[in-house]
Amino acid sequence: MTRFSDRLAAAGLELRRSRPEILQVNMGKLCNLTCVHCHVSAGPKRKEIMTRQTIDRILDWLAKTQIPIVDLTGGAPEMIPDFRYFVERISGLTSPRHIIDRCNLTILLERGYERLAGFLARKKVEIIASMPCYSPENVNAQRGDGVFEGSIKALQLLNSLGYGSDADLPLHLVYNPVGAFLPGPQTELEADYKRELKKHFGIVFNKLYTITNLPIGRFASFLRHYYKLDEYMQLLIDAFNPATIEGLMCRNTISIGWRGEVYDCDFNQQIGMQWENAAPIFLWDVDPSKLVHREIMTGDHCFGCTAGAGSSCGGALVA
Repeated sequence: MTRFSDRLAAAGLELRRSRPEILQVNMGKLCNLTCVHCHVSAGPKRKEIMTRQTIDRILDWLAKTQIPIVDLTGGAPEMIPDFRYFVERISGLTSPRHIIDRCNLTILLERGYERLAGFLARKKVEIIASMPCYSPENVNAQRGDGVFEGSIKALQLLNSLGYGSDADLPLHLVYNPVGAFLPGPQTELEADYKRELKKHFGIVFNKLYTITNLPIGRFASFLRHYYKLDEYMQLLIDAFNPATIEGLMCRNTISIGWRGEVYDCDFNQQIGMQWENAAPIFLWDVDPSKLVHREIMTGDHCFGCTAGAGSSCGGALVA
């Protein structure tokens, strides 16, 4: 028993799957940035890249289901050679699916990716973009020098294509705390972001999602370096909120690794917490009809999603 499972049991709670609504695919760990908060430990030198063969097997499985949303993440998923192929194939499925691209923004300005924003707009891909703050000091401290300026230019490019104003082109931003603390109230932060980005840069967007940094990957290394890992872990434990359990992303999301393995969430994926401890389970070996009510695998890192207002890929879980 972990401390998290103990806390669930003490509250008389279980964490089980509901009907799958989102297929979240981590296409690999390759990225043009090396952000301090990255739980994936992604970067320019990572070699983990999803192949076309794996993409085709995922698509064959997806076509047999009614899962309505495909959420593409990484690393920078756009850097995977077959990213556009994947988007094209999803768009061509008989049963329409909504596509989300989790974008770091700066990739849209990199050499060789100049037409990527236009491609995403044509395919009506929803963009969820990392933007840790509306001030350059905080963004550059977390993501690297010059990232804030590049992010602003990318947002202005997306706005020029209709993102953030056209109903078919939603643009959402993601706030991660710069240090070892919980996010502030999502509604208040969203108002601040909208005011400041509009005032200084003319930028508009739809929603702001606040996401708690989990103590795994590069962020865990950061915490260890500053002797704050135990302190941060205790902060998450003390802030456990049972009201968040119902809305956790692991309940309606299937997380897929770059080789096609199946996990309960992207965080479990990054620490290798598979459904079974023997041989890996791949998506194409899973019967989608048997997913409902399956018990979700948990660990102490799960306190990050249940702390305070909660945290999911769609932001805070309770007001």
